[in-house]
Amino acid sequence: MRKPENKGAARNRRQQPSKTKKIVKTVNSVLAPGKTAPNFSLNSTPDQKVSLNDFRGQPVVLAFYPADWSPVCTDQLSLYAMVMPEFKKFIDNIWSHLAFAKDRKLNFPVLADFEPKGSISKKYGAYKEKIGESARALFVIDDKGIIRWSHLSPDGINPGADGILSALENLNKTQTAEKS
Repeated sequence: MRKPENKGAARNRRQQPSKTKKIVKTVNSVLAPGKTAPNFSLNSTPDQKVSLNDFRGQPVVLAFYPADWSPVCTDQLSLYAMVMPEFKKFIDNIWSHLAFAKDRKLNFPVLADFEPKGSISKKYGAYKEKIGESARALFVIDDKGIIRWSHLSPDGINPGADGILSALENLNKTQTAEKS
């Protein structure tokens, strides 16, 4: 006599994960200070591009963030708009996407790292392959295109503006000392 098969056990056997694992690159760190910032050219409007090289000769703050309209991104970029007078003591512009910027009354350009998706944030080590979006990462780049400060913020955490302001202040002190 044949022993009846336990259908639940058979079903569980079929659903077990395969032994081959897909390797997914995760973001553990972003480009470190001292590295040359990779140049890029991105759309600021449907028919206009902005390049990092356009800003040579002045410091730049580059902020990658996961998505327009999310609560943390909205708070983060709205904070940057509020502290723009502080930023302007050190730089002329920082960046971020047109409708979002207009709706949030952001006073700096917003660039879209969309096509090919995340290609620029990948160059900066700030792209999450697993979920297909940029990490929340910040960079202060000096007038020669060298990264002087970088920060990778934990998911869901607004990094605020203090780190950027400190980095800009230190950069300003360094550049003033070099000119003396």
